[in-house]
Amino acid sequence: MKAANPPGTPPGPTPATRVLVIGGGYVGMYTALRLQRNLAARIRRGEIEIVVVTPDPYMTYQPFLPEAAAGSISPRHVVVPLRRVLDRCRVVIGEAHAVDHTRRTATISTLATADEGTGTTTVTYDELVLAPGSVSRTLPVPGLAENGIGFRTVEEAIGLRNHVIEQLDIASSTRDPAVRHAALTFVFVGGGYAGVEALAELEDMARYAARHYHNLTPEDMKWVLVEATDRILPEVAPDLGRYTLSELRRRGVDVRLGTRLDNCTGRVAALSDGSRLPTRTLVWTTGVAPHPLLAATDLPLTGSGRLACTAQLTVDGAPHAWGAGDAAAVPDVTAPGTYTAPNAQHALRQARVLGDNLTAALDGRPLKTYAHRTTGSVASLGLHKGVAHLYGRRLKGYPAWFLHRAYHLSRVPTFNRKARVLAEWTLGGLFTREIVSLGSLEHPRAEFERAAGRTPPDDPKGSS
Repeated sequence: MKAANPPGTPPGPTPATRVLVIGGGYVGMYTALRLQRNLAARIRRGEIEIVVVTPDPYMTYQPFLPEAAAGSISPRHVVVPLRRVLDRCRVVIGEAHAVDHTRRTATISTLATADEGTGTTTVTYDELVLAPGSVSRTLPVPGLAENGIGFRTVEEAIGLRNHVIEQLDIASSTRDPAVRHAALTFVFVGGGYAGVEALAELEDMARYAARHYHNLTPEDMKWVLVEATDRILPEVAPDLGRYTLSELRRRGVDVRLGTRLDNCTGRVAALSDGSRLPTRTLVWTTGVAPHPLLAATDLPLTGSGRLACTAQLTVDGAPHAWGAGDAAAVPDVTAPGTYTAPNAQHALRQARVLGDNLTAALDGRPLKTYAHRTTGSVASLGLHKGVAHLYGRRLKGYPAWFLHRAYHLSRVPTFNRKARVLAEWTLGGLFTREIVSLGSLEHPRAEFERAAGRTPPDDPKGSS
């Protein structure tokens, strides 16, 4: 909030208008990028300050997570460094804990506040862009918190890749049939984009890796997809969903429709159809829920806990507050009575409109209405396999896989990332896959602690 000059003192320089962007995902990064382009001259003159508060110094391009998990793309090429892209913004690595919009303040913690002993600090602002995104939607399933593996971050994707390869190592070296069976059983819960693409890419990778084990075959592995509804990939046309179902089953994937996970304690997945599957791998991909930060604000929320927004991407009834993406319930003007889907396609386009509208608000100009008809959907089902529905055209197999890569290559931010991803795909077509697990990266001090005579509590050697 702008500070006034004390009475009786000569007027000093006008404080800069501070735009606070909470979140460094699609909406946060693209909005800040749009603002720093639109307001470049005023930023240079010190009239505008853009502050981005985000827990990670990078934006993750989530559509590439399945390929990163399968080893087709290096993890560092799935993320975009915010400080490089937002070079005219102030990027603060930290967590936002509460927002008091009445006072125009946000309570945040940073990497330094813990060492300083302050715990949190308060940031004031003139305009707020609240885009914390979403979190994994979990259910009170016994054992899920202890045994489940998420699939929303690059760390989870790489951890899952390492974990799957470790299971092959365990199965190859054990003499216990029960241990071998559990190690080679992979259960994925959730039949949307994340679950289907993650399972398909990892199954394809593990099938390839099995040829390098003298006592393993692809047929030894059991891949299970559990979906509570009667179809998978609801984001694509029904016929493509049916094709995907038949393709997965043709590859030996056990797809359980109309089935729920009831329990996963003791490394056993108990399903609602009565099945009990001993497994060391349970991947949870059942959708998203609003970020907890939203409940710690005085901004209006919908019944589902998302920000109540207008079609101009302002927060309804809260001047100087803006929202978009997963955290916001934005009316879909192309389908009255509904909200836009919380996906990357809308988030990217909403961010551009939000940036332009915030600029217009600062200039006193009228705002634009966000209206967008979806261009379609693409999904990868492993190397050279996929489904696509773009601009009314339906494709399957290799053409769909190629279109999936071309589409996402065109959407990944920065020319630098496009070139690196394309180079990796080109090299991947010339050479064989890498099937090395680097699980010890998750415990980098373990080797030194053992050398110093201390056994690490979570020893990565021989464990998962």
